[in-house]
Amino acid sequence: MSFVTTKDGAHIYYKDWGTGEPVVFSHGWPLNADAWDVQMLFLLQKGYRVIAHDRRGHGRSSQTALGNEMDTYADDLAAVIEALDLKGATLVGHSTGGGEISHYVGRHGTKRVKKMVLIGAVPPLMLKTEANPGGVPKEVFDGIRASTANERSQFFKDLALAFYGYNRPDAKVQQGAIDEFWREGMMAGVLGLYECIKQFSEVDYTPDLEKIDVPTLILHGDDDQIVPLDNSGRKSVEIISNATLKVYPGASHGMCTTEADKVNADLLAFLQS
Repeated sequence: MSFVTTKDGAHIYYKDWGTGEPVVFSHGWPLNADAWDVQMLFLLQKGYRVIAHDRRGHGRSSQTALGNEMDTYADDLAAVIEALDLKGATLVGHSTGGGEISHYVGRHGTKRVKKMVLIGAVPPLMLKTEANPGGVPKEVFDGIRASTANERSQFFKDLALAFYGYNRPDAKVQQGAIDEFWREGMMAGVLGLYECIKQFSEVDYTPDLEKIDVPTLILHGDDDQIVPLDNSGRKSVEIISNATLKVYPGASHGMCTTEADKVNADLLAFLQS
């Protein structure tokens, strides 16, 4: 397996396939790089170089006691990008990964970045506050923390239903997708998972979005039960200077799985534009 060692000694696992124009993927919580396999295989076959890493505390990367916060996540991504000397890369982030790639730009700029894609992404801010009344109440995230700490195996099985929209009437449930969600979640360390909840829920990514100066595509389902469209994608497109929002009618948070063919086609069209 391939790893980059960060300045604090953490080992960040990554996949790196192909030799073409680079596309870098950042995964959501509680998953890892395997969540991108369908997109990576598709784009590899279209001639692109595809890279995805496991966030620290997730998947095959180090389970560190420190650094489970967005500044370090962004710096870990930078360590991978710089170790591979990627230039002209398109950054693709789903959910928490959308916050990660946005914060990467906020801290490291776009000198190595050509385009960006946010899919069901958490920016600008998920948490309900006086300034963000449409956000999700903190009690919801406190519940996620408690379930992660005390019963995460069952919690991930239950969470997958809303994640993929399998709790909707007439949904075509794929047990394999639920099993894979559970597998990836259980590969992560409970400390990293627990501390990451604050990063996807309470961090305000507005200053990062304001620094994005490359073409950006935002894909979001209007039946996203995890990261509601109106408080995320619709707001982000107004903040980023050169962004386009495409809404998927009826699509869930797990649209990279449930709407894989559409997502793949939109990614390819954007890369070729």
